[in-house]
Formats: sequence, structure tokens, C-alpha cells
Amino acid sequence: MGCKNCCNACLQCLFGYETNVMLVINNKGVGALFRLIQFLIIAYVAVYVCWIQRAYQDTDSVISSVSTKVKGNILTNSPIEGVHVWDVPEYVIPPQGENTFFVLTNVILTPGQRQSKCPETPSEVTKCESDSDCKEGYSDVHGNGVQTGHCVQYSDKIKTCEVQAWCPLENDANIPKPAVLSAAEDFTVLIKNNIQYPKFKFKKRNILPHINSTYLKSCMFNRKTDPDCPIFRLGDMVTEAGEDFSVMALKGGIIGIFIDWNCDLDFSERFCIPKYSFSRLDNKNPENNVAPGYNFRFAKYYKINESIDTRTLIKAFGIRFDVIVFGMAGKFNIVPTIVNLGATLAFLSLTAAICDWVMLTCMKDRDNYAKHKFIHLNQNGDNMPLSSMEASSYGTP
Repeated sequence: MGCKNCCNACLQCLFGYETNVMLVINNKGVGALFRLIQFLIIAYVAVYVCWIQRAYQDTDSVISSVSTKVKGNILTNSPIEGVHVWDVPEYVIPPQGENTFFVLTNVILTPGQRQSKCPETPSEVTKCESDSDCKEGYSDVHGNGVQTGHCVQYSDKIKTCEVQAWCPLENDANIPKPAVLSAAEDFTVLIKNNIQYPKFKFKKRNILPHINSTYLKSCMFNRKTDPDCPIFRLGDMVTEAGEDFSVMALKGGIIGIFIDWNCDLDFSERFCIPKYSFSRLDNKNPENNVAPGYNFRFAKYYKINESIDTRTLIKAFGIRFDVIVFGMAGKFNIVPTIVNLGATLAFLSLTAAICDWVMLTCMKDRDNYAKHKFIHLNQNGDNMPLSSMEASSYGTP
């Protein structure tokens, strides 16, 4: 008998069909919970999904090209070079860069270098007492040349190993203060940026339609008065990045110029305009200030009497400006709209499931609710509550 009842219960589970029954419960707690969950889901969809994320739109990432043009001149008077006018070809290195440009701000010059022999600069490796301390043909990675095997006088008290190198050797122990080209903060740069969103066949540039040649010759970027001008003063960019130009000019650094092209193409094209921001990118940690700033070396070569190769070695300190363009464009599309609408309806269907669970688990009248919630209909058309059905299945009188 027990086996028969078990088989009947299994058959009912396998071939039974469940349909929803509308059960109205006048319970303020469950009703308030139901409406609260509905409100939270609708608010989430309206505010976050639709307004913030714009999930009803199709999106595309920006493709960009950048070109820059720096302008400015500086007059200097140094013991090495005398009176010298620095113009764009000298302080913008290299003349052309991909989304980046370097402006020279400080310099250490070593003029008149020739291929010859001279004492190496003192260090723990290069100091010596006799020729036996020097190894002919040895080249230190951090040195300036190849040792000849001789120990020679570097100063009155110090001897170092002689090297075959470009002599005289560079002495970069003392960096000029203030920076030689500290006036570079008044230089300006024109940034030309062309962008496109291929999916939407949308193209634009940061020189906006209302900007003409007359305006371009006189404007200067200012976040409040001239936010659309593509000409920037170097000192202003460094200041907006939270740095002092005169301090940064001593050893150099890296400044990021960020151009934000986030656009909502459901609105007019005139609302799609670039937004500029600036930040220092190289590490400036006072607790770990090893190898700070930004510098490199290059040389200018010439000949004396058309036979002797001579050069001026230049250790250049300066600020590298990296132009970083980013952005996302969105436009209404029916496919993501339908997908997110379906997701919203799915979320709303969970509301009843959560309230049913609370009603059947946490309420004090849960047994009474369950008796009316689950009703089984037999073949004779009689209905029987779940409690009675369970009793008959297990043979309870």
C-alpha cells in the first residue's frame, strides 16, 4: 500500500500541471515589501541603467589622431655658450612625435669633446693607486669609455683609471639652478585632434566650427573663459596638474594631457565637444625618489679643419607631454533596448517570488496562507488543499 501511494505521488509530480492562482492577502507588511521591491527595481533601471549607463544605446570607441605645434623663444647668457637664442628646433626634441612632444627646460653642456684619452670620473670601481688596479680593454656599463690600463691623476688627491672616450668627460653632478630654460612656461602649444566613431560615421575635431583663424591667433585655453581654445600655455597645464613649473623644470617630468570625447549622439552634434584635463604621470614619491624627473643625452657633431671629429654633448632635462585621447559614443538602438526591457521584466517577476517566500516562511499565518496558496485539482473537478493532499498520499486518516 505504501509503495502504491509512493508511485501515485511520483506520477502526480511527473504529469501534474501547475498554474498560478490569484490569492489576495490583506497584509500591510507583505504589501509594503512588494511595492518597495518594485520601486527599487524601477528606480535602478530608470536611474542607473537608462540615465547613467544609457543601456538603451549602441556604443563605439573613439579613433583619434593628434598633431602638436609648440611656439616660443628664450634668450640665455651662459659662460659656456655666451648669448644664445633658443628657438623651436632646439628645445622641441624630436621635432615630430606621435601623440607626444618634449620641451627642453634645463641643460648640462659639455662642449669640445674629441676622441682621446682622459681620466675616468671617480667611483668605487674607477679609483686606483697604480696601473695594476686598471684592466686594459675593460668597459664598465656605467662608465664613459674603455680602460687603457693606466692609472692617471684625476685631481691633486685622486687617481682614476684612464679611458679611451669622448674627452673631456661630462660632469653632471651639479644641475643648473634655476633651470636654464625656466621661461619655457610661457611657451604655447597648439593641439590638433581629429576623432571619429566609425560605427556611427561620425567625425569631428577639437578646432570647433565656431573657431576661425582670427580667434585662433589670439585665444588661450582657460577653463572658465576659453574652454574651447586648442592653444595651451605650458605653465598653465603644469599648474592644473598640481605642480610648480620652476621646480619641475629642474629635473623634468611627464605631464598627461587628457582629451575626453564622451558623446551622446542622440543629441545634436554641437553638444559633442572635447573636455581637457591634466595630470603628472611620472612617479613623484618623496619616500622613493631614486632617478627622479625625465632626461636624456644627445650630441651635436662638427669637424675642426675637416679632419678632427668634435661634438658638444647635451644632457637634456625637460617635460614630456603625452596627449591621451579617450571616449565612448552612444546612440539609440532597438536591440539593446529590447534586451534591457526583457531584463527589467525578469527582475520584476522576482518580486512576487520574494514576497511568496516571506509570506510562506516568515509570517505567523504561513500555514493558512499555504493552504490557500497551493490547491490540487483531481479528475472529478474537486479541489483539495495541499495539507489534505499530503495526508492522503501518506495514508493518514
